[in-house]
Amino acid sequence: MIETGDQGRTWLLTGASGSYALHLTGRDELLHLHWGPQISLAAAEALAAAPEPPLRGFESQMDGREEYPVEGGPRFVRPALSVRTPEVRGTEWVFAGAAVDGDELRIAFADSVQRLALTLHYRMRDDSDVVERWATVTHTGPDGPPLELLRADAAAWALPARDSWRLSQLHGRWAAESQLVRSELTYGEKVLSSRRGHTGHQFLPWVALDADGAATEEGGEVYGCALGWSGSWRIAVQQLPDGLVQITGGAGYDDSGLLRLAPGETYTTPVFAGLWSAEGFGGASRSWHAWQLAHVVPDAESLRPVLYNSWEATGFDIAEDQQRALAERAAAMGVELFVVDDAWFGQRTSDRAGLGDWTPNPERFPGGLKPLADEVHGLGMQFGIWVEPEMVNADSDLYRAHPDWVQHFPGRTRTEFRHQLVLNLARTDVQNHLWEQLDRLLSSAPIDYVKWDFNRCFTDAGWPGEDYPQKLWIAHVDALYALIDRLRAAHPGVAFESCSGGGGRIDLGILARTDQVWTSDNTDPLDRLAIQEGFGQIHPARVMAAWVTDSPNVQLNSRVSSLRFRFVSAMAGVLGVGGDLTEWSDEELAEARSWVDLYKEIRPAVQHGALYRLRAPRGGLSAVQYVHGDEAVVLMWLEAQRYGERPPALRLRGLDPAATYTDLDTGAVHHGAALLHQGLHTGLRGDLDAKVLRLRRGERPRHVRIASFSGT
Repeated sequence: MIETGDQGRTWLLTGASGSYALHLTGRDELLHLHWGPQISLAAAEALAAAPEPPLRGFESQMDGREEYPVEGGPRFVRPALSVRTPEVRGTEWVFAGAAVDGDELRIAFADSVQRLALTLHYRMRDDSDVVERWATVTHTGPDGPPLELLRADAAAWALPARDSWRLSQLHGRWAAESQLVRSELTYGEKVLSSRRGHTGHQFLPWVALDADGAATEEGGEVYGCALGWSGSWRIAVQQLPDGLVQITGGAGYDDSGLLRLAPGETYTTPVFAGLWSAEGFGGASRSWHAWQLAHVVPDAESLRPVLYNSWEATGFDIAEDQQRALAERAAAMGVELFVVDDAWFGQRTSDRAGLGDWTPNPERFPGGLKPLADEVHGLGMQFGIWVEPEMVNADSDLYRAHPDWVQHFPGRTRTEFRHQLVLNLARTDVQNHLWEQLDRLLSSAPIDYVKWDFNRCFTDAGWPGEDYPQKLWIAHVDALYALIDRLRAAHPGVAFESCSGGGGRIDLGILARTDQVWTSDNTDPLDRLAIQEGFGQIHPARVMAAWVTDSPNVQLNSRVSSLRFRFVSAMAGVLGVGGDLTEWSDEELAEARSWVDLYKEIRPAVQHGALYRLRAPRGGLSAVQYVHGDEAVVLMWLEAQRYGERPPALRLRGLDPAATYTDLDTGAVHHGAALLHQGLHTGLRGDLDAKVLRLRRGERPRHVRIASFSGT
């Protein structure tokens, strides 16, 4: 709901339990008033009428209080907008009007000298406390020089005054993504960014702050911000001299130049979403998850299938009969989606050749992909493939025909990583070629799923012959979004997964176009617990792909783990299997089938339920709980048991204290309040043990299902 004050210069947005308020002064300064619990419009107008803070030497009264600080004028904070023409740099705006369109508020400003129009957009839906913010910048001149955007952030967030703040962020690297760390926010500026052309393994574009470090998993105020952009980005968290905190974020990693606007052109920023929660980090996560499932992720109401991916079984040594044998075993295990990974196309016998040639290898697939796809469908499974459309090998037909299509600088070495180069997707001819190739591919066989990979960061981001080559950083991502959108529209039955060497492209922008993401190339079930804990701070289990692979994990650390531990670890998200099934024993295949069957029973709760992190993975017992309607599911992992200590009891959350709950495996009946206040013993023993607990409100089971076994 959006309310406007009597003078038309105060606005109040109200969501499920929170409010956001802003006010335009008589000097056309747009000031932040409130972000937190629900307040009335009268209370917002009272905040607008409060006296200004005292003027202090060498400080600005607007710093930390503005909704969208620009470069120029009496400001010293990092600007959200920095613009220049050959004659003028900076912005001085006047208010040009405001409008409410459904759940969207638009506030417009104009700069007659720059011939610039700026509109700030706000949306807060009735079913959520997430505030969606973005901006549009337009060159309004009928002619004249272009307008250069050095920086155009999506939003600036102002936090209320507190004695101190704690900052939460997700950092990492390849095979160790989404590592959660919390630290005191000190005076100055903390900058998180990617200079790589994609979201990056190093940081997820999300931060959270809690006052005085007082928030817990289930209590206390938490403010969070998440950026929806899949290219290079920057989020800056600044604590000002008076203790106020400002957070800015948007596309691009520095201020050297974002793009140029010719007369009549408009730039629309990505969304920079913000969330206030009074229910701690867990409550904030559940709010983020619910908002994404309701308003971001396509087809989120559907359940994602259990998949099998052939990569770890075959590598580049791929053949149709081999894939058929794997498909038969996968189908017998209960798998619902069979995916042929790398090396089905071109001359792809290693990572040195073939990228860019998206036609089936005639020696490996003489009849194309259709015969295998038909057979997979005949086994009762969907069929999927792996592609990496934005990349090319120098040893490929595409590169030999169009060496100018890659990012490069004249006279400079074309740097290769993984023996590949990045196609300049900003070029119209490259966009048209990829559309034709991929549309033809998806039309050639009954393909249900595409794993879209991106294994190479930008390094030589040049565009010879282009007047403003810097624009490729933005234009590449815009073209990627347009290509996926076009493919989804033309092939509505095809699901897409975003992958980038694991978790290198995970953000709200790509999630608005894909059905799930590959969380990490690290499939070790113990390592995955921490990765999945960090991922779940912002994104829901419904999009988090997780695989069961072979043990020992020879690709990573040679750790040995039981099939039980591997399955329960992967069942915390969208379950997949990636081992060499031809090497699994009959006993292992039978046990795997039982775990797949169990996952299908608990899948609605895992993929659509509310997540409660009962204990974080810190070397001992860890557990997560999902609550979905009358069902509750708990996944527990005992990493190690020392000195004969028994694992601690777990306090379950999110249950109805007035109801009874039946353990569907033992038949035991528990009172909701007793579970909440007395805890429940886990029954785990040894090292790398795991268990699944299923509860149902007010119903006794008709049979007993064994969901875990003792021992290692």
